Parts: sequence; C-alpha cells; structure tokens
Amino acid sequence: MNSEQIIEVRGLTKKFKSLIAVNNLNLNVYRGDVFGFLGPNGAGKSTTIRMLLSLIKPTDGSIKIFGMPLKENREKILGKVGAIVEKPDFYMYLSAYKNLEILGKLSGADTSKKKIMEMLELVGLANRFKSKVKTYSHGMKQRLGIAQALLHDPELIILDEPTTGLDPQGMKEIRDLIIYLSRVKNKTIFLSSHILREVEIITSRMIIINKGTTQVEGTVEELLKSDNVSVTFEVDNISKAAEVLNFTMWNKNLKSKEKNQLLLEMPQNEVADLNKHFIENGISVSAVIPVKSLEDYFLKITEGGSK
Repeated sequence: MNSEQIIEVRGLTKKFKSLIAVNNLNLNVYRGDVFGFLGPNGAGKSTTIRMLLSLIKPTDGSIKIFGMPLKENREKILGKVGAIVEKPDFYMYLSAYKNLEILGKLSGADTSKKKIMEMLELVGLANRFKSKVKTYSHGMKQRLGIAQALLHDPELIILDEPTTGLDPQGMKEIRDLIIYLSRVKNKTIFLSSHILREVEIITSRMIIINKGTTQVEGTVEELLKSDNVSVTFEVDNISKAAEVLNFTMWNKNLKSKEKNQLLLEMPQNEVADLNKHFIENGISVSAVIPVKSLEDYFLKITEGGSK
C-alpha cells in the first residue's frame, strides 16, 4: 500500500439542528486506493461527500486532501478532484460530445476534440458521440457523467452511488470502468455505495458507517479472511453474557450487541471454545450463526446494533 494520504479526515461532524448526520468520523484514503465508503441509505455517506467537496461546511472536525487543509486550499484541491454526486445533469437535447464541450469549458478543462473523444472512448460512448443525451439509457448517462468528471484529468475521483438504478449490465460496465481507472490510469477512487456485492469485488480498502458513525474499517480480506469469522451468538441473557465476555480475551472481538445477540469477529477455531465458556458460566446459547459474506456482515452491523 502506498503510504501517501490522499484524504485525511479527523473528527468530522455535521449537525442539522437536532439531527447528527455525521458523527466524529475518521477516514484515511491512500494513493491508489479504490476506497469503499459503505453504509445503508441515510447513514451519512452523501453528507460526508458534500463536505469533502466543500458543498456544505462541517460543524466540527478537519478535512485534508492531498495533504492540504480543504478550508484554506479549496480551489487548488478541487482542481485535482473529479466527482459525481447523485445523478449527473446534462442538456438532454444536445449530443454527448456537445455536452462535454460546454461543461468542460465551464470548468476550465481541456475541450479539444481529441480530449473529448478520448474520454468518450474511455467510457465506451465514442460510437454514440453524436446522439442526443435524451436517447441514452440510465447507464449511458452515468458513464457520460464519469467522462465529464474525468475531463480535467483529476488525481482523485469521488463517486456517490454510481450504480444506483442500473441493471446488472450497467453495473458491470461501471465496475469495469472503475477497475480500469484504478489499475491502468492510476487514479485514486472514493466509492460510496450500499450495494455490497459491487464493493466486495473492486475495492482495496473500505469503511462501513451507520448513523454517521464508523462501524468497521479495513480491507475486504481482513474483514472476511478465512481464519476469521463474524459470528452471532444468540443467548438467553444478553447483559450477563456481555459481562462474562468482558472478562475474557474475546472481549476485544465484540462488534455489536442487541436484543439477545452478540456479534463477534474472531478466529474460526475459537468459536467452539467461546461457546463452551458461555455454557460453563451459566449462559444458555440457543444458536451460533456464522456470517459468510460482506453483505451478511454489513447487515449484521448496521441493523440497529451498537458497537
């Protein structure tokens, strides 16, 4: 992993009156990462992205991008960032080519014919460059949005839910494009999504947030590696079980507890030992449920559990 930090966020908080949308969030994105920024709808992902792009101001905390504080270096930083936030907007009655030319000129990007056609080729739209955007599918509009974001050759690309509303083919096209931008074009990509399967395939590192707060951070491999499992213990007395757990080496493995369930991330070969320990200490264990995929893991830690 390249140790150069591209995004460094510390204690980021955003309050809208009584609503805390983002709560004391820390982020570390390194050069070359495809960084998955995951969470259910309403978790605070879009609010965080708007703060990264200085579209809204944080209530508290700091943001550094390319090693520079965003607040004091906004123009310099954003000149090296490309982004799609929500659905990209275009002039529907103009061609894809004309849209990129106009939008590129507005942002001060290179709008030579060579550059525009190179971007359209990159996103697989060169053969439809004369077509009016109103004739494009949703997936084609998303790819045109990425072409627009790439016109000024940014170092960092921020994509907010780029596959929302796409069919499986459209999702695959966006996924392949992200992989290409990362591996061939050496771009750093910050990818917000709630579609876990997509993220599991393409990200190098990831964070899962819920209710504006970090739940877990690491690589997909770290979270799902074969010798470590996420496992739920269903018990008869959650407070007693948590107390028993507190005096064991497994206490550090606890990820969440809710109702009658404890979720732990732990070595697979220790699950039986912990189960035995619970029983020996008078805890009745009604089920031991392993979590096998990132999607299951994600649901377990975002469906109301507290860390």
